[in-house]
Amino acid sequence: MGLFQVGRKSVLLVWPTGGELKAYRGRCPHADMPLTDATFNGQTVTCPIHVWGFDATSGKCVTHLVRNALHPYDVRVEGDEILVDVGPVKPARAPA
Repeated sequence: MGLFQVGRKSVLLVWPTGGELKAYRGRCPHADMPLTDATFNGQTVTCPIHVWGFDATSGKCVTHLVRNALHPYDVRVEGDEILVDVGPVKPARAPA
């Protein structure tokens, strides 16, 4: 699992055990909190704020009976590069 910043957007990359590489928005859909300190056990991404778990293969919440899911991004691997389509990217804000 890795969390990366692309302009103002964060991208969470996970490679589920026995599955394919997945890319999701790097924020928990429950409370829009960053997944900076999330944990990943090979199957489930767990948000550290309220301990909601999400299936790494589908993005669906697996700890609560809700429709919340991680927002997926299209991802592909070309050679040594991982390409993620996050849509239009605004540049990161300059420090004040």
